[in-house]
Amino acid sequence: MPDLVADRHAPGNYVRGALYGLAAVSIWSGWIVVARLGLQTSLTPWDIAALRFGVAGLLLLPYVLQKGLALRRLGFIGLAAVVLGGGAPVLLANTGLLFAPAAHAGALFPGVMPLAVAVLAAAFLHEAFTDAKKIGFALIMIGVFGIGWSTAGAIDPKQTTGHALFLASAFAWACYTVAMRRARLDGLHAAGIAAVGALILYVPVYFLVEGAAGLGGASLGDVALQAFVQGVLTAIASLVFYGRAVSLLGASSGAAFAALCPAMTAVMAIPVLGEWPAMLDWIAIALISTGVYVVSGGPLPRRASGSA
Repeated sequence: MPDLVADRHAPGNYVRGALYGLAAVSIWSGWIVVARLGLQTSLTPWDIAALRFGVAGLLLLPYVLQKGLALRRLGFIGLAAVVLGGGAPVLLANTGLLFAPAAHAGALFPGVMPLAVAVLAAAFLHEAFTDAKKIGFALIMIGVFGIGWSTAGAIDPKQTTGHALFLASAFAWACYTVAMRRARLDGLHAAGIAAVGALILYVPVYFLVEGAAGLGGASLGDVALQAFVQGVLTAIASLVFYGRAVSLLGASSGAAFAALCPAMTAVMAIPVLGEWPAMLDWIAIALISTGVYVVSGGPLPRRASGSA
């Protein structure tokens, strides 16, 4: 493992890992908004999950048949963590959107997930929880709660259910990340196992309960949008990018980029929705961005040694 640690600190690897992390988070910043948009149509969380698992699972099935389930590297517990951790967050988060707004989902799911990964990575992968990471995570959490506070509005007891589902999504995704890193799986292989597992476990149950009527009542445009964003971009492309970031930077450092989701969503809302972040949001965005840079292993200025 020392060679991996040395590679992780190489400037070139950091830049590549950061670019992969930013690519993944760019996709994640849009999927919650698109899912929320879908829930405003006739689609349900179960429909959106079926589209995601069905499209991604069928596309990646040939690849998984060729590569296998990596059971010797994962073990049964690791395989369950990849399959459930890669699929359950979608269902949990989409259901949570029925109770709480998308802004809360952004803060409590991808915003909290890096901290959950860091805790699990320290326990199971023995990744060092350095002073720099502690400072970075403190900045991230202050920023995340700042965005959550500014968007909370009137307190609704019903939102507690949504918040619990978002936090459960963060924990499930952390299990996926640590299992993938521990087994040294590449991003596409892990994404394929998760997608095919969800296809086998979820889609038959969905059609058994809902039948064809579930998606039959939705417009072709709504179905196509969710199928592409959820099944291709989010379930495949983003997981490949995320897997490369974790491979290059480590579990906790690669996962730190997910904390940029609330901030990036707020920035994306300016041109798309015409919604300008408040001053508290801008401060939170700056804190989160700084924290992600520190936790992900960005080069820091060194003190000059010796006298001038």
